[in-house]
Amino acid sequence: MPNPSRYFRLRPDMRRGKWSLGEPLNGQGQEVEDIREFTSGRPAHVEGRLTLTIDEPGKKLDYSTAGAGMSPVVNIRVAALFTELVPDDVQLIPVDIKGCPDGYQILVATKLIRCIDDEASEEALYWQPEDERPDKLGMYRSVYGMRIDRTKVGGAKVFRTWGWSVALIVSEDIKLALERAKVTGAKFEEV
Repeated sequence: MPNPSRYFRLRPDMRRGKWSLGEPLNGQGQEVEDIREFTSGRPAHVEGRLTLTIDEPGKKLDYSTAGAGMSPVVNIRVAALFTELVPDDVQLIPVDIKGCPDGYQILVATKLIRCIDDEASEEALYWQPEDERPDKLGMYRSVYGMRIDRTKVGGAKVFRTWGWSVALIVSEDIKLALERAKVTGAKFEEV
């Protein structure tokens, strides 16, 4: 299968008037231990049903993120699109949101790919020994104007970028499918 010609970072539309979701809570009402559980680029391990609070009420969205970990949250219609188009690239975890009887799920990209093109990106900085963060040494400290090397992606259509897993990347065909479905809350930045 040939690689899609273009890729995009999928980001939440943060305009005013949209709702803001809190941290994912476990069955005991406590915050999930690792806020990066759902954005690490590998399958998440969750026991029991999760709940999300609404930090700021506003217009419900089809795509948004929750908490400081920026966990992607999609409604059941968008979850069905991902299941149909890329079942091997995602994990969907049901989540309850108070006052939202329609189903929502946390969207986990299960692939982590080392593909950031440092030279083509506007700026790519790494954690250094003098930063005194041995846990992050060799990882990206920041990436601006990110570009990826498409030759390193393989057949993946939804993934996180190694070393900078805050970026959720989708292929052009996924972007177009989300736009055709008029998904609210999603915006795209070409990488």
